[in-house]
Amino acid sequence: MNSNLVYLVPLMGLVGLLYTLWKFSWVSKQDAGTDRMREIAQYIAEGAMAFLRAEWRILTYFGIIVAALLGFMGSRSEESHWSIAVAFILGAFFSALAGYIGMRAATKANVRTAQAARTSLSKALQVSFTGGAVMGMGVAGLAVLGLGGLFIVLIKFFAPDALATAKEVTRAIEVLTGFSLGAESIALFARVGGGIYTKAADVGADLVGKVEAGIPEDDPRNPATIADNVGDNVGDVAGMGADLFGSYVATVLATIVLGHEVTDSNGAALNDTFNGYAPILLPMLIAGVGILFSIIGTFFVRISDSAGISTSVVQRALNLGNWGSIVLTAIASYLLCIFILPEGNMYLRSFEFTRGDVFGAIVVGLVVGTLMSIITEFYTAMGKRPVMSIVRQSGTGHATNVIGGLAVGMESTFLPILVLAAGIWGSYELAGLYGVAIAAAGMMATTAMQLAIDAFGPIADNAGGIAEMSELPKDVREKTDTLDAVGNTTAATGKGFAIASAALTALALFAAYVGVINANGLEMDGINIYKADVLASLFVGGMIPFIFSSLAIRAVGEAAMAMVEEVRRQFREIPGIMEGKGRPEYDKCVAISTEASIKKMMLPGAIAIISPIIIGFLLGPEALGGFLAGATVSGVLMGMFQNNAGGAWDNAKKSFEKGVDINGQKYFKGSDPHKASVTGDTVGDPFKDTSGPSMNILIKLMSIVSLVIAPTLAGIYAGENNSGAEAANTKQERSIATKTPVATSGTAVMYK
Repeated sequence: MNSNLVYLVPLMGLVGLLYTLWKFSWVSKQDAGTDRMREIAQYIAEGAMAFLRAEWRILTYFGIIVAALLGFMGSRSEESHWSIAVAFILGAFFSALAGYIGMRAATKANVRTAQAARTSLSKALQVSFTGGAVMGMGVAGLAVLGLGGLFIVLIKFFAPDALATAKEVTRAIEVLTGFSLGAESIALFARVGGGIYTKAADVGADLVGKVEAGIPEDDPRNPATIADNVGDNVGDVAGMGADLFGSYVATVLATIVLGHEVTDSNGAALNDTFNGYAPILLPMLIAGVGILFSIIGTFFVRISDSAGISTSVVQRALNLGNWGSIVLTAIASYLLCIFILPEGNMYLRSFEFTRGDVFGAIVVGLVVGTLMSIITEFYTAMGKRPVMSIVRQSGTGHATNVIGGLAVGMESTFLPILVLAAGIWGSYELAGLYGVAIAAAGMMATTAMQLAIDAFGPIADNAGGIAEMSELPKDVREKTDTLDAVGNTTAATGKGFAIASAALTALALFAAYVGVINANGLEMDGINIYKADVLASLFVGGMIPFIFSSLAIRAVGEAAMAMVEEVRRQFREIPGIMEGKGRPEYDKCVAISTEASIKKMMLPGAIAIISPIIIGFLLGPEALGGFLAGATVSGVLMGMFQNNAGGAWDNAKKSFEKGVDINGQKYFKGSDPHKASVTGDTVGDPFKDTSGPSMNILIKLMSIVSLVIAPTLAGIYAGENNSGAEAANTKQERSIATKTPVATSGTAVMYK
C-alpha cells in the first residue's frame, strides 16, 4: 500500500481540527455583552456541562461493560481480535468529544450572537454560523482523524505486507467496526438523552408560560426558560454532534467493508498502485477532501450590512456555502476516482463496474442529498404551501392544527422515498453494492458544512432567549428570530439529509453483513421471506422503530408533566414572580430535565443494541437479515414523518409571531389561532427533536451490532448446518446398508 497516500486521510482530519481551533478562538474574542447577558449565558453553560457530566458518568459504565464483552468475543474468534474493545472505547470517546466541542462552541457563540445582533443581522449571522462551523469541522475532523488513523494502525499491525484480499485485512476491518459501534452507541444515548432533556423543558415552558400565563417565550419570569435554553445545547448541539459523528463514521466504514470485497475478474486483488486498497482508500479520501471544501464553503456564507431583516437573505447565503462545497467535492471526487481506481473492470459479487461507474454513483449520492434537502425545505419552510396549510387550519382550533400537521408529515414521505429509491436503484445499477455505499459516502462528504448550517440554528435560538431575558431592544430579538426561523428549516433539512444517508448506509452495512457471514463458511445469498422465522423477524424489525418512538415520546411527556407542575408551583408560591420582583428557581427545572433524561434514555438505547443480538443468536443470520430489513424501512419512514411534521408545526407557530392572514383577517402572537399553533408545536417537539432524529442512529446501530456479531453467528450456525449435513449423510448410508427406502425431495424412492 502507498503509505504516503493513506497518511493524507488523518492529515486532512487534522486540518479540520486546526480550523476548529482557529474559529473557536475567534468566537471567544467577540464581545459577550452586558453583565446580565454574561450571567444568563453562564447559567446556560453550567447547566449544559452538568448534564454532560451526568450523562458521561452513566455511559462510562455502559462502555466498560460492552468493551469487556467485545474483547471476550474478539479473543475467541479467528476473524476478530480482543483489540476490538479498544476500538470501541476510542469510537465512544471521539463521539463524546465531538458533542463536547459543539456544546462548548455553542455556549460561547450564543451570547456573542445576541450582542452582535445589536449591531446588524450580518454580524449576528457571522458569529452564529462560525459557532456552528466550529462544531461541523470539529466533528468531521475527529471522524476522519480517528477512523483514518486507526485504520493505519490496524493495517500496520495485522497486515503490514498483505494484499487487500488477504484474511489479515479482513481481521483488521472487523476490529475497525468496533470504532463505529462505539461512535453510534454514544450517539444514540446522546441524541435520545439530549432530546428528552430539551423537549421536557421546552414543552413545560411553553404550556405554562406562553399558554397559561400568557408571557413571551424566554421570559425571565418563567422558571423553565434556563432549562429550555440549556436543552438547545445538549439536544440540538451536543446530541446532534455525536449523532452526525456516528453517521459519518458508519458511512465510511460500510464502504470500506464492501471495498475490501472488490476484486479483478479472477477474484484476486486489484492491480492498482496501492496493493488492491484503492476501493478502501477512496471513501476515506472523499471524506477528507469534503472537509477541505467545506472549509472553503464557509467563506461563501456572507450577507451585506445593508441587507434587510429577511429569512430569504440568510437562507440564500447558507445555500451558497452548501452548494459551493458540494460542487467542489464532486469535482475532487472525479479526480480521486481517476487517480486512485485502476483502469478496466472491477467486480463485487459478480457485479462488473468501472471507475467511471463509481464516480457516477458518487454523483447520484450528492444529487439525492441535495434533493432531500430541497424537498424537506419545501415541507418545513415558512411561507410554503405545507406550513401555510397548518397556519390556516390553526384558525379553527387546536385539533385541526394537529390534524393538519400529521397530514403534512405523512405526505412528506412521498417524494423523499421516491428520490431515495431512485438513488438506491441508480447507484446499484452503476456499481453494484459498492455503488450504493460510495453514494452514501459522497452524500456525507460535506457533513462538516451540513452540520455548520444545522448547528447555527440552536445558537441563534439561544441568542434570542438571552436577548429576551436580558431585556434588550425589540429589534435585537427580531434579528435573532429571523436567524432562528431559518435555523428551524435548516435543522429539518439536515435531519432529512441524515435519514437519507442512514438508509443508504444501512443498506451498505447489510450488504457488508452478508459478506462477513459468507466469508465465515455460511452461504446466505439473500433473505427468503417464505421462511417463517425470516418473515416473523421482518415484522418484529418493523415494530422496533414504533416502540422506540413510543418510549422516547412518553419520556418527554412524563418529564414535561413534572416540569409543568414545578413551574406552576413556582408561579403559585414565589411572591412577586409575575411582577418581576421574585427570583425563579431555575436550578429546580434544570434538575428535573437532567434526571429525567438520564433515567429514561437507557431503555430505548438498550432495545437498539440488544434486539439484533437476541434475534441473531435465537433465530440465526438470515432471520436477523429480515429483522434489519423491516427495521430499516420502518425507521426511515418514521424518521421522515416525525422530522418533517415537527418542523412544519414549529414554523407554523413562528409564522404567527410575524403575522399571518387567514381568510382576510390578520392574526399575531397571542391570538387564538396562535395558541392553537403553540399546541401543534408542542406535539411536534418530541417528534422533531427526540424520536425523529434518533431513527437514523437506530437503524445504523442495529446494522453495526449485526456486523460485529456476524463472525460469531456464522461460526455457530455453520457448525450446526455441518452437523446436520453429517447426520443426514449417516442416516442415508445406514438406510442404504439395510435396503431401507429413503425419501427424496420428490416422489421417487431410492434403494441400494
